Amino acid sequence: MTTANELLVHRYMDGFRSSDHEAILGCLTDDVVWHIPGVRTTHGKAEFDDEIENPAFVGSPELSVDRTIDAGDVIVVTGVGIGHHRESGRFRFAYNDIFTFRGDLIARVDSYLVPLP
Repeated sequence: MTTANELLVHRYMDGFRSSDHEAILGCLTDDVVWHIPGVRTTHGKAEFDDEIENPAFVGSPELSVDRTIDAGDVIVVTGVGIGHHRESGRFRFAYNDIFTFRGDLIARVDSYLVPLP
């Protein structure tokens, strides 16, 4: 059975697939933290919003979800994606996103990315 938290995470993922700022931001607490180890940590919706369409990238990412793990107030999603870097072109990556909830919204996203050949 799919939980409300899982549905919200998948709505968030769909938002990234189409660069839909409103859909993504509607899933988040005002003080959301997005941590990408070794890359960046954003604090709050305004900083998060700036990263939805980072100027270093072109278009929206292609994201496939391989697995969703529900641990109550934490949802883990694993998958593979394709992005388009403005300078270096198309790239593939594996990802693992850990979503931590506060109430019925995402309060923290920890994103782990691994480049693929």
